[in-house]
Amino acid sequence: MQFLPVASGKGGVGKSVLAANLGILLARAGKRVVLADLDFGGSNLHLILGLRGITAGIGTFLSDPDVAFDSIVLPTDYPNLHFIPGDNELPGIANLTSGQKRKLMSRLRRIDADYVILDLAAGTSFNVTDFLLLSNHGLIVTTPTPTALVNAYLCIKNAVFRILTTTIRRGSPADDAYRAITKESDTLQRIYFPDLVARIEAHDPETVKRFHDAASRFRPRIVMNMIDDPKQVDKAHRLRTSCEQYLGLEIEHFGVLYRDSLQDTALDARVPIVRYKPQSVLAQAIARIADRVIERSDDDAMAWIETDESFLTAASDAESDYETRSDYVRELLHTGALSEGDIQETVKSQQIEIGHLRRENNLLKAKLRTAIQQGFTP
Repeated sequence: MQFLPVASGKGGVGKSVLAANLGILLARAGKRVVLADLDFGGSNLHLILGLRGITAGIGTFLSDPDVAFDSIVLPTDYPNLHFIPGDNELPGIANLTSGQKRKLMSRLRRIDADYVILDLAAGTSFNVTDFLLLSNHGLIVTTPTPTALVNAYLCIKNAVFRILTTTIRRGSPADDAYRAITKESDTLQRIYFPDLVARIEAHDPETVKRFHDAASRFRPRIVMNMIDDPKQVDKAHRLRTSCEQYLGLEIEHFGVLYRDSLQDTALDARVPIVRYKPQSVLAQAIARIADRVIERSDDDAMAWIETDESFLTAASDAESDYETRSDYVRELLHTGALSEGDIQETVKSQQIEIGHLRRENNLLKAKLRTAIQQGFTP
């Protein structure tokens, strides 16, 4: 069984949509798939799948000892796909205790399936990070906006931090050095990570060696969502550069997804896009990601491809999908299915979106400046 965590540093980037549709496509390929909604406090994956009448989920299992785990693993309308709901209605479920987290992880590890897809909450909390690190090749979903890229970097950075802190044994020279360093700063996020590792290594080289061994196996896979132009794929290079320079980490570009208004229609209808419009550019792009998941596994020594190759492939996919979208629009124009009013409405909606992004950028400049001080280079 392989874990496939789907995470994001920022909400609203399409993480849950990708997780749901990816689960359906892997199940269609004959894989036994369990899709778990681990977005505690904000569970909505059942809506994307079109499931209704769910009365119990992970929150119920964790809070009621009489609820068996198997009872919350639900069948779906899709062969080979089961679903584990989250729980929005239990107070405090978004803040798991260490005991609850261990209990849930233990049960997830015992699931009899080929893939367990974990739809994680947005952000960089320890709970999110620990579930992300159940796999060395989790998916990090982002968009081309500066804020989403910054938060994707922070998500990856916190995972590397977590690898370091779990490597340090209590009472070791590394532990003493780490505690001394943390007392010197208001927050660990302000510490230049390579300096932190170097200072710990001066006191305990064996611990740092174990950290490097563990960190070298962590190779997250980036999915760039909601792009409008092939050139936006290049923005992922900034994320790649920061991970290599400040974290000593290589990332893989795993796929690109264009913004598609059909997705909004599919969500309103509670029908996943791969069922609603399987031949759409978006559905085909998710199918491409599903194929790559099957091709490479966590247990395979060749579970990754060279970073340069993955970024070149992503750029090629973006160009190809852009041409497909353009051909589709031209076809609609020639058949009369797309009126002049439709075109005007599309342009208007794009202008509104551009205005929204500009306002978002202006409001979050302070956050960007802080992130730059933490090691991210926009």
